[in-house]
Amino acid sequence: MHKTLIFVRLIRESYLFAINAIIVNKIRTFLSLLGITIGIFAIISVFTVFDSIERTLRDSISSLGSNVLYVQKWPWAMGGSDYPWWKYMKRPEPTVAELAEIQKRSQTAEASSYMLGTNRSVKYNAAAVDNATIVAVSHDYSDVSPIELTEGRYFTMEESAGGRPVAIIGSEIAKNLFAGVNPMGQKFKVFGQKVEVIGLLKKEGSSTFGNSNDDQIIVPVNFARNFIDLKRDNIGAAIMVRSKPGVSNEELRDELTGVMRSVRKLKPGVEDDFAINETSVISQAFDSLFGVVSIVGWIIGGFSLLVGGFGIANIMFVSVKERTAQIGIQKAMGAKNYFILLQFLFEAVFLSIFGGVLGLLIIYVLTLVVSSAFDMKLILTLGNIMLGISVSGIIGLVSGFMPAWSASRLDPVEAMRSTF
Repeated sequence: MHKTLIFVRLIRESYLFAINAIIVNKIRTFLSLLGITIGIFAIISVFTVFDSIERTLRDSISSLGSNVLYVQKWPWAMGGSDYPWWKYMKRPEPTVAELAEIQKRSQTAEASSYMLGTNRSVKYNAAAVDNATIVAVSHDYSDVSPIELTEGRYFTMEESAGGRPVAIIGSEIAKNLFAGVNPMGQKFKVFGQKVEVIGLLKKEGSSTFGNSNDDQIIVPVNFARNFIDLKRDNIGAAIMVRSKPGVSNEELRDELTGVMRSVRKLKPGVEDDFAINETSVISQAFDSLFGVVSIVGWIIGGFSLLVGGFGIANIMFVSVKERTAQIGIQKAMGAKNYFILLQFLFEAVFLSIFGGVLGLLIIYVLTLVVSSAFDMKLILTLGNIMLGISVSGIIGLVSGFMPAWSASRLDPVEAMRSTF
């Protein structure tokens, strides 16, 4: 109980001394704490911005499906100068017939679909949208990549198989093409043909990889094949395959490799003429990128924190000098060395945390401003707040140790003489 009272007294006195230092020596304290404030601002602002970017990237990656594999002509690759594009360019595109073989032979796939994307101008009366994204899909597309509709419905089996002129459109297409008009049941021109709107996709927002549903028009692939040569090179076709529950991506990959090699009649020893992609390739590349960014953030803020640490040490040495007589009196009344040491350490930590909180407050205000002014949601996370406060506390502890140690070692008689 006695030790608890001493600890509470330490905190109270250190807090009062720190507040007094800020009030009495405003300019000196402000300039000294500025380094901590700038350092915490530099580090946490970098982390806040890149955490927001990383969160957006992760959301975009997860929208592709962590348990979905993509059979494509081109393998996904992030950077590097040794990408043998000339070899991949000769590969054939995946076909609807190959999708049918996968659906017939696969034992590990829960659902699979054919998909290709192209850009075309679309028109409705006098309104037009240039380079709209047309996504042509087979019927099982909604089973592989779930679709959320605010109005209407998905294609029926008859519409998909028969290639009926029907479409599901995104919110941006609806806004730009059918301004002031309910798009449901309306007919607009795609590929020069009239297509009926049967569904409206839920607004999704911008996507890092450009795969947002908002600016898409989804049509049956059997309708699109009347206007697009599916055997043409570089149409960007993909067969999307979702694994069954409990089936790993590796198992699905092995089976798909065997099926595709069999369908394409590739002899043993002959290299695959297709790629099987998954989102982990993108995730791993960005893990490395954000690791580098983290190091850069610490380097940027580290110099300011170093300056701030010297500032805290300067305040504390001045504080020890100003309160030398008081320290002598405390020691003469029985105060232990550790009491004096902890008193000044607590004061240094309080001052440092105060500077760090100022930096965090500036970041918080900027996140509100940026989020409201731009199409980018910045969030100062609890983790970054705790990191900023922790770093501030550690800087205060390290910077205040030497002044606190020198104060604790003062001779009480010599210290009290400093009043004369």
